Amino acid sequence: MKAKQLKDLSIEELNKKERELRKELFNLRFQVAKGELQNVKRIKAVRKDIARILTIIAENAKSLSKGEALKNQNKEV
Repeated sequence: MKAKQLKDLSIEELNKKERELRKELFNLRFQVAKGELQNVKRIKAVRKDIARILTIIAENAKSLSKGEALKNQNKEV
């Protein structure tokens, strides 16, 4: 999934997508252990998608806290 698509999602949707991807990663690891997984590259792709989601969540949290700090600074003046 592209980062541009992820940035359009809300925090709740991002958290839901992260949970889905973590479940998929869990299942992929079991398939590797059993020797059933055909496409091992999928594990790397899922891990990168999880990292993208976590990065966007952190960016959103940082921008929100920065926005609140600016609001508080304007109130003090």
